[in-house]
Amino acid sequence: MDTQLIIKIVHMSLASLLILVVFARATTLLVGVQGEQPNPVARKLLVGLQHFSVTFVAISGLVALYLKDFAVEPWFYAKVVLFFVMLSSLSKAFKQDPQLLLTQRRAGMMLAVVALLSLIGLVMIKPVF
Repeated sequence: MDTQLIIKIVHMSLASLLILVVFARATTLLVGVQGEQPNPVARKLLVGLQHFSVTFVAISGLVALYLKDFAVEPWFYAKVVLFFVMLSSLSKAFKQDPQLLLTQRRAGMMLAVVALLSLIGLVMIKPVF
């Protein structure tokens, strides 16, 4: 098999894992909330899976860029911006700060989900600017 195809398959598999983990973590802000904090059940597992998937999505994306000699389409830059918006929103939503209100956490999670869905749509459509 072609190396670029293998990297693409790994990248898409890890992105699928990231989607599942983001939605699983979103449920911790809706079900079993304790005060202003997310549900602590399976917190370590979900945090570990999220860090693993985000890290390796970024690494596999960089490897794919290297294999393509950094030749990108114009929509790629929007993809990177949406990825950083998603990361920033997730960090806001799940920061271990007791002063953050649950509504702020939920707003951060909603922004992260919108950025993730926009990213998926952008990748599926691949618009021509």
